[in-house]
Amino acid sequence: MTGERPISDYGLLGDTRTAALVASDGAMDWLCVPRFDGDPLFGRLVGGPDAGTFRVGPARPATVVERRYRQHTATLETTWAVGGGRLRLTEAMVAEVTGRLLPTTLIVRRLEAERAPVDAVVEFDPRLGVRHRRPRVQHRRHSLVCEWGALAVALDGTPAFGIEPGRPTPVTVRPGHPVTLVLAVAYREPVIHVEPTAAWDLLVEDEARWRTWTGEIDERVPFREHVVRSLLTMRLLTYSPSGAPVAAPTTSLPEDPGGDRNWDYRYVWPRDASIGVSAFLSVGKADEAQGFLAWLLHASRLQRPRLPALLTVHGRHVPAERALPGWPGYLDSRPVRMGNAAAGQHQLDGYGWVIDAAWAFAQSGHRLYAETWRAVRGFADVVARWWPKPDAGIWEVREPAQHVHSKLMGWLALDRALAIADTHPLPGRQRRRWQRSRDAIAAEVRARGFDPAAASYLRSYGSPDLDAALLVLPLLGIDPTGSPRVRGTIDAIRDRLSAGGPLLYRYPPGRDGLPGVEGAFLPCSFWLVQALARTGRRREAVELFQAMVEYASPLGLYAEEVDPATGAHLGNYPQTLTHAALVQAALAIRDAPVGDPGSV
Repeated sequence: MTGERPISDYGLLGDTRTAALVASDGAMDWLCVPRFDGDPLFGRLVGGPDAGTFRVGPARPATVVERRYRQHTATLETTWAVGGGRLRLTEAMVAEVTGRLLPTTLIVRRLEAERAPVDAVVEFDPRLGVRHRRPRVQHRRHSLVCEWGALAVALDGTPAFGIEPGRPTPVTVRPGHPVTLVLAVAYREPVIHVEPTAAWDLLVEDEARWRTWTGEIDERVPFREHVVRSLLTMRLLTYSPSGAPVAAPTTSLPEDPGGDRNWDYRYVWPRDASIGVSAFLSVGKADEAQGFLAWLLHASRLQRPRLPALLTVHGRHVPAERALPGWPGYLDSRPVRMGNAAAGQHQLDGYGWVIDAAWAFAQSGHRLYAETWRAVRGFADVVARWWPKPDAGIWEVREPAQHVHSKLMGWLALDRALAIADTHPLPGRQRRRWQRSRDAIAAEVRARGFDPAAASYLRSYGSPDLDAALLVLPLLGIDPTGSPRVRGTIDAIRDRLSAGGPLLYRYPPGRDGLPGVEGAFLPCSFWLVQALARTGRRREAVELFQAMVEYASPLGLYAEEVDPATGAHLGNYPQTLTHAALVQAALAIRDAPVGDPGSV
């Protein structure tokens, strides 16, 4: 059975094109090539032993004495106590490869011993794709080259020692004599070999660039170390050739262990990406925001003015959803899926998030390009025309409904588009159409989406259920921030959707038409922090944030959900939306009214 270790045990390595997950024993159990949504090269995480791994670590059971990222970098260090010695694994993927003769994906892993020689092992077992295909193997001087048609990987090491795929290779690491392994990936291009010492120098250069990047983040942000790690994680999960962030680097890590709530998140949700854009903008990272808006302009061109619910990193249609036969799944959670059927859904709320991100970009002093403004105008026209229709909503339910959150985000789309129009050209007729639709949404939502008895907005018209996505209400402006409707909605959600402590369910468990149950949804708790801060309850917001950081993995990463009973991470990991919500929550605390000072 796969999943013998917790999801939170894994660390993330990334190069802004793909990402790997590495366990505390040094096993790289997940890596897709040549990009996030490519074929798994190491897939043991959800595919079992036959799906391949790349383990570098102690030869016998050892105790992890320290595991950390080097401060403000993407370099991961794991140190084990082994007998009378210590063994340290330092590893990263090189992000900056432009302008030099380097492979697009370059992984560097170095073992160093302290105090005494340590016996280690290298297990290199690449198995490509759905059928776990073994490679055609060649030995070239000191390199091992594995090929599968258009894809090849080259493993180089120093000192040189023979490695055969699928066979554990022992190596003794002596103090002062590190063992460095370099894995280069080539797809439809020649294999580029990088000498291990040169590869290590590239890793060190990359660290300096990450420290410069993180050093530009506002020093006044509360919980700054958590914010920096989240922003760095979000940047690692942004596909640099296009500027598009994936929701997560994994597929089919379960929301319900042993069940079938297993989805492929290796794609781009414009909604989630827009939330990340706002987070980047709020800390002065305008390049990331501009890159996403440029990608969205390109990616949506074939379906415009409709906004797709999700797209590939290249802006293409997401593959049809399919189950992978024979893949056992994490903790026997089947099926393991590739592709995502949500791509065909109508999700009205996405328009609101995207146009709000464009508005935030304009508010930060950047004028939208003419074509970008045309695209935004097209999105607003769709909202003005389609807002009365039921949709799948932010939670992508299978039966469309009149979701109140979707209506509110439709209102936001039109309100923000009208705000952008104050500084960008817009025909008067179009402006009046948007205004009429915006006002009609507000009137209908107030009349049909609010329950006076519960003093709260509801999940959908005619439903008694609540929806934690409504915690964004204080950010919108449809009702005054301090109004009884806003405060009542926040308090009702906090009470009725509580999963214990700081945790929240996104809606009442079991009310989504799918078998099984799920955990507490982590972004919702950070939205609650944001809502409390925005409504003048800063002290409560600080206390809640402090409670939430206790749910981070040992390396400061977050999945989509946690099990309220055990604290175990659930769902795909690490989750871009959770990290973006954390950043926005911290910024809301920074900007909260000073009448309730709190402490951090």
